[in-house]
Amino acid sequence: MGLTLRMRFLCRACFPPVRLLTTLLTLTIIAFFCSAPLLAAEGSTSAPPDAESATVVISWLVAIAGAIFALFTAYRFFSWMVNQSEGDASMKKIAGHVRDGARAYLDRQFKVVTIFFAVVCALLAYMAFGLKTQSEWVPFAFLTGGFFSALAGWFGMRTATLASARTAHAAKDSLNSGLQVAFRSGAVMGLVVVGLGLLDICLWFGVLHWVVGMSLADITVTMLCFGMGASSQALFARVGGGIFTKAADVGADLVGKVEAGIPEDDPRNPATIADNVGDNVGDVAGMGADLYESYCGSILASGALGVAAYHGYPKMQMMCLLLPMCLAAVGIFLSVTGIFMVKTKEGASQKNLLKALAKGIDSSAIGVCIAAFVLVWLMLVIPSQSSGIPADSPLVVGNSLFGVFGSIVCGLVAGWLVGKWTEYSTSDEFRPTRFIADQSSTGPATVIIAGIAEGFYSVWVPIVVIGVAILLAFGLCTGFDFANAQIFAMGLYGVAIAAVGMLSTLGVTLATDAYGPIADNAGGNAEMSGQEPFVRERTDALDSLGNTTAATGKGFAIGSAALTALALLAAYVEEVRIGYERWIEHSAVVETISDDMANASALKLSSNCIALRTANKEGQDSEHNNQGFLLFPALNLTQITPGREKIVNAEVGSVINGLNISKLLERGEIVDVKKATVPDFSRFYNFSLLNPKVLVGVFFGVMVAFVFCAMTMKAVGRAAGAMVDEVRRQFREITGIMENKAEPDYAACVEISTAAAQREMILPAMLGLLSPIIVGLLLGVPGVVGLLVGALTSGFAVAIMMANAGGAWDNAKKYIEAGAHGGKGTDAHKATVVGDTVGDPFKDTSGPSLNILIKLMSMVSVVMAGFIIQYALELF
Repeated sequence: MGLTLRMRFLCRACFPPVRLLTTLLTLTIIAFFCSAPLLAAEGSTSAPPDAESATVVISWLVAIAGAIFALFTAYRFFSWMVNQSEGDASMKKIAGHVRDGARAYLDRQFKVVTIFFAVVCALLAYMAFGLKTQSEWVPFAFLTGGFFSALAGWFGMRTATLASARTAHAAKDSLNSGLQVAFRSGAVMGLVVVGLGLLDICLWFGVLHWVVGMSLADITVTMLCFGMGASSQALFARVGGGIFTKAADVGADLVGKVEAGIPEDDPRNPATIADNVGDNVGDVAGMGADLYESYCGSILASGALGVAAYHGYPKMQMMCLLLPMCLAAVGIFLSVTGIFMVKTKEGASQKNLLKALAKGIDSSAIGVCIAAFVLVWLMLVIPSQSSGIPADSPLVVGNSLFGVFGSIVCGLVAGWLVGKWTEYSTSDEFRPTRFIADQSSTGPATVIIAGIAEGFYSVWVPIVVIGVAILLAFGLCTGFDFANAQIFAMGLYGVAIAAVGMLSTLGVTLATDAYGPIADNAGGNAEMSGQEPFVRERTDALDSLGNTTAATGKGFAIGSAALTALALLAAYVEEVRIGYERWIEHSAVVETISDDMANASALKLSSNCIALRTANKEGQDSEHNNQGFLLFPALNLTQITPGREKIVNAEVGSVINGLNISKLLERGEIVDVKKATVPDFSRFYNFSLLNPKVLVGVFFGVMVAFVFCAMTMKAVGRAAGAMVDEVRRQFREITGIMENKAEPDYAACVEISTAAAQREMILPAMLGLLSPIIVGLLLGVPGVVGLLVGALTSGFAVAIMMANAGGAWDNAKKYIEAGAHGGKGTDAHKATVVGDTVGDPFKDTSGPSLNILIKLMSMVSVVMAGFIIQYALELF
């Protein structure tokens, strides 16, 4: 009878999504097949005028369907969770304290962030409408990016604070029941992030394409700019939440566990509620905002690079723009299927629990691989046959477009490998964490040394994996021809689409991350409400798993940040090109109209750029017939030609007459701005490391990463010091706390963490926002490129080290608490508590914030590119 009931439940819970998934995928494939004749006809002169619209609408609707399905499923999971029992009155009271504290914190954070967004939006509006250095849509895109990022974090936090008591109560029934409540509640976070992110992108595309009527290049650049809003909000959420949670955690551990000798999450500890609040505002709301901007950034960067790769072939540009959106939508459907596959048995070890989560992630990843092959065939290979691209072009030779499919697989495999390595580096089932625990027999110093060493050592695999993934993704899309400028942008598109592939299963991957804080809070609720010991044992098992999944999620987020940041770096160069076009369009170009390119007059815009206005075929003036040409500063010429010498010697702002533009183009001394490629800009700006501006920029990027870590760790130290003093004061002055005769003042500790987080998060955030602008004004575009490279490489390595070291320290402590080396209360346990305390800001503040810093600097550079090329001081 019990088996029958379980089978019925499984059919009701699992089969409808599977059937819905199958139906949607089937309809999608049928729709694409039905549109294949339209795709094939688009390149012919007899193509119906609405053929492209039909193709675009179908693809856009697939993406919209994925976003809506994600939000609908998140609502269903949320409703299911709310209908579970929250437990007895004590459990409800404790959960209420945590919920109120989290809500109060986010309310105050949003007030501070709102002021920041208002100021930045005003500055962006001035640059757009006054200086004309960027699109007029950028300020609005900035606001929507920040709004949706904050909304995703808020929904995740709201769900997590409602789920903790319900998870603890479900753990009374069985370990699997607790896992289901925690994991599906975490899935709400994952699905809300991907649903809101994809919906935001789809809505912006619809408005800009069908309402405004922008060109595809302008659409991608404008949409990229709302990533700056998402990145800014994510950095505030991550840094502020990290400072909040670690100040409380360090205070609770050092005074409660080490000095007073009371258990973790003991209700007598005044910092306990603040600690649980911090788990929600830092690890849930902060991580949600973080991965929201990674998700959107990867989709938008790949779209921008795809449009750049197929300049002159609008159909392929459109397909390259829509492919990441459709891939993300299919990933959503498959992520939901993976979520339903996660379950375990009573008494499962951490290895068994990890396998249960891996089953959901792995099945989704395999499904994405299959779907990616179909999408690439239908959206790139078939359209390329009628797009007008020459048959011998390297863009399509030998169906090389299937290299895009290989790039997607590379991203998926890289994410999987980084996650597995992080699991190995942080789980107490494996040697690194157990080695740290073994060092506890000689005191906290050796625990700290071992943790730092393991953290440093853990960096090599992710760096190798990401490096190989970048080379393979680039090579598969270019036939491993790294020197061909014609297809260089296609290789960059491969790297960007690899990031989309890595993040395509974010719905289920982020669920494993958000699950961790929920399980941690459930353990605290069980302890503070005085539940039976077996309940705490089950929640501890879920919590220990959560530490590993949280570390895995951070590794995954950092890995995706590396790929996304590289794609954004390439997109930055594309934005520089758009910035030149906008500068030329709005400059006072020469009034002389001539169609004689052998005897033209031009305006010298800068030391290495000229602009002119040509006539159309009828000889009539057209204000949109402006052209710009970039002058290469270094050429292997035996002599300087007269035309080149004339341009070099002219003063900026002057008119140059009698230029033979055709000859300059033929000799390769200048290049048309509209046709300039990434390698062209690399030569134009001399991005070589031998260029002092680039090298100095690299050093500045490394410096920013390290100074940022120092700022955030010092902030945690100051806030934790205040928390330690407060907890000691309450133990000293409030009589009866230790005898359970008086209730601690939890609100005072929450207030300390809240005030510290609001105060301390400003400077680190401003460092990330202002450094690209300052370096750009001083060193120009080469300095910015160096800055981004330095921040990316150093930030990636340091973030991996800090996240893995912190996770290993935490699990080494839990390994001893489970009975190893004498268990709780021993000197070995106290040594690992100290190690865990050091690791707290490593893994929950500085480390995970670094990946946001990397992407924020890239986003700011993209948004400010037009301003920098016009107003750089070029002092050196």
